[in-house]
Amino acid sequence: PLVTDSHAPASAVRCDACGADRSPLMKLSLGKDFFGRTYDRLSPSSDASPKWYCESCSMQKNLQRDFRDIKAEIDKLGSGQTSAVTAPDQLQRAHLRLREIQALLGSQVSDARLIDPTDVTTLLQRVQSRAGSAPAST
Repeated sequence: PLVTDSHAPASAVRCDACGADRSPLMKLSLGKDFFGRTYDRLSPSSDASPKWYCESCSMQKNLQRDFRDIKAEIDKLGSGQTSAVTAPDQLQRAHLRLREIQALLGSQVSDARLIDPTDVTTLLQRVQSRAGSAPAST
């Protein structure tokens, strides 16, 4: 989840991704990843130099996190490891989220890109090929 801090430190006057000085600035904090696992890697409150994002970049950061989570699980699956996307419902959920990420990136007018749309398309193709070869769920 996002944590909006109306008392952003004076050093946080610009978005760390796009450099815009729009407010409010937000930071990403403790939460759950796409597969429901706890994460503490983007900017926990104990971080000495947390990253602050404008609304648009904050949304992209969340998309980026989900993209990375899905990619890591597809990579695990591809190398024969246990993966959260082994279950057909999770693979379908990941497929739908990637399509959503692709659509959201396509509608963005910002020049700041935290995710390369080509990478999303490539991963989406990998997931679709997996989904096509997975046994049908009942």
